Amino acid sequence: MRRWWDKHGVAIVLGGLTLSTAWFIRQTQGAALFEAYQLLARPFQSSPTQEERLINARVLELQQRLAELESQNQTLKELLDFSKTQKQQGISAPIVGRSADHWWQQVTLGRGSQAGITVNSVVMAPGGLVGRVVNVTPNTSRVLLITDATSQVGAVVSRSRRMGFIRGQGSNRAVMQFFDKVPEARRGDVVSTSPVSKLFPPGLPLGRVESVNIHKSPAPEAIISLTAPFDSLEWVMVYPQSTAIETE
Repeated sequence: MRRWWDKHGVAIVLGGLTLSTAWFIRQTQGAALFEAYQLLARPFQSSPTQEERLINARVLELQQRLAELESQNQTLKELLDFSKTQKQQGISAPIVGRSADHWWQQVTLGRGSQAGITVNSVVMAPGGLVGRVVNVTPNTSRVLLITDATSQVGAVVSRSRRMGFIRGQGSNRAVMQFFDKVPEARRGDVVSTSPVSKLFPPGLPLGRVESVNIHKSPAPEAIISLTAPFDSLEWVMVYPQSTAIETE
């Protein structure tokens, strides 16, 4: 037995130590080894000075400001490109107020009667109709969005000329209720403001048909995917009702 232990004892002890170390590392997920490494390497690492930390923080701040400015410039460029497609000159206005509780109901613009905005002015953004002005002060305007549940917009399917009206649903989708029992609408059809609408000029883009329910009572309905970016509005174009809006 002693001869066997003299021959294999060292290997058994080393194997046991290896297995114990492996089990310990697995249980601690290497935390002890990492801490030991950090302790040994700390004398060779240089900690950043207070001045270097301030410089790094300033660089990060400037990078964030640059990213925000680039985003704002892109938004303004899209608005400028959109305004060039309109035959009538609109009034550009920033959105300066939007409550989280009424996100899909209304927004406040940073321009008012002093800029020529009046009640019932039409509000648009790249993509289509946004809503109409319902209240004006000298420097601000309140806009009722077409996504509001109380908002109704006369609408027409451009392909079939079938008419109805759109009700807001508090989201990027609205419901269109048709006047005809057979609406002749299908997925992908373009929907615009109706030529008989009393609140908006005809032909303003609203969205596209996403689905149709012809069995809905009392009249067929369609889900309309609105094309204006309601969830990310920052700037809009305002057109007084006295001026008809036409696109090229």
